[in-house]
Amino acid sequence: MKLGLIAGNGRFPFLLLDAARAQGLSVVVAAIREETDPEINHRAARDERITVHWLSLGELSRLIEVFHKEGVRAAVMAGQVKHKQIFSSIRPDWRLAKLLLNLRTRNTDMLLGAVAKVLGDEGIELISSTAFLEPLLAGEGVLTARGPDEEERKNVEYGLGVARAVSGFDIGQTVVVAAQACVAVEAMEGTDAAIERAGALMKTLQDSDGTEGEASTLARRLTIVKVAKPKQDMRFDVPVIGMRTVEMMIRAGATCLSVESGRTLLFDREALLEKAGAAGIAIVGSPRAS
Repeated sequence: MKLGLIAGNGRFPFLLLDAARAQGLSVVVAAIREETDPEINHRAARDERITVHWLSLGELSRLIEVFHKEGVRAAVMAGQVKHKQIFSSIRPDWRLAKLLLNLRTRNTDMLLGAVAKVLGDEGIELISSTAFLEPLLAGEGVLTARGPDEEERKNVEYGLGVARAVSGFDIGQTVVVAAQACVAVEAMEGTDAAIERAGALMKTLQDSDGTEGEASTLARRLTIVKVAKPKQDMRFDVPVIGMRTVEMMIRAGATCLSVESGRTLLFDREALLEKAGAAGIAIVGSPRAS
């Protein structure tokens, strides 16, 4: 069997590539020029069962042609494609332009769902990007040596309500909370940038108060809450936490992270939990929304 891999940025495509090869699959990579790490070429050079085709973000027709030519009947999407790239930087071919014109709502879910339907109509099934990476999904409960304290638990409870409401509108999936107040909401910039923005805001509050240690009206410690969308399509845009997220939390002064169990991938899991623990950060897998 040949597996098609539509590769975005980050390490996700490489983890999926390794997992698929471990199962003996040949992989045809559709590498996005604007996003995919060129390291993917080196992987292909070392493994004859990996083939890489480079194409631009708007070349939907070429993507279909490549998969047909290579005999691909099942494909996965792995790796982020920046939302601002999707809606502002692409030069769509005729097929994608037609698809965009017919969208009822110009959001990522609607667009990727439409792309998945086009692929399906062409005999290419888009399957869940977690199909090969289930061991990396966050479990339920405390994942680090330290669990959330009482204040952090209150922040998580409050943040879950806000994040689930916001994610239902496909705005973002992460909120940053301090003292049960929402400091930042993720939008097109992504989780790590939202955390960075929250840290900068808290520093501004602290500096304006002229004090060291705590902001004037909010506790300095931040809690990060990340959820899946209410009807999360696990074929694309799966919630992901990586080492950079933990590093950004440390810089921003965040002490607790809540992710949705069973629907969030933890990359470099052992190293990530070790680094979080060493920094005194609590990570918890919250129950899935009913």
